[in-house]
Amino acid sequence: MKGYTQVYTGNGKGKSTAAFGLALRAAGAGKKVFIGQFVKGRMYSEIRAIRDFLPGVEVEQFGRGCFIVREPEPEDFDAARKGLEEVKKIIRSEEYDLVILDEVCIALYYKLFLADEIIELIRNKPASLELVLTGRYAPPEIMEFADLVTEMKEVKHYYQDGVEAREGIEF
Repeated sequence: MKGYTQVYTGNGKGKSTAAFGLALRAAGAGKKVFIGQFVKGRMYSEIRAIRDFLPGVEVEQFGRGCFIVREPEPEDFDAARKGLEEVKKIIRSEEYDLVILDEVCIALYYKLFLADEIIELIRNKPASLELVLTGRYAPPEIMEFADLVTEMKEVKHYYQDGVEAREGIEF
């Protein structure tokens, strides 16, 4: 089966949720899944659920928290670089049917690594691998190389009324 490259981007809610839903679907079909989370480095409910209930899905975080409220520090660059190198090995191993690079577009936005490096991943991925990239601000050159691009558009959000992120819903 041919694998494609998908991008979920935009300012609306649901990019990571869509990718994790695809991981659930793939696991249900007996496929092996790897999720690499860039920028994020804390325990989110979806990670807890995957580790407890989906043995065919591996998750690894390549962040030190979520720095988007501050400028990235040298350790953030190091964590992202280490993550990218790990992802390259995982993709080359051909052990996985689906690889999700969650928040990779945010890592690109903050220049933790270059879009050309992700384009190289897309170009050189095994033909059968489904690759999913998520995060706001997907660069146009990444979207050009993707086979499917979905943009989540925020129309209305309760954050605007001061609602904080809620466990089990936003994290």
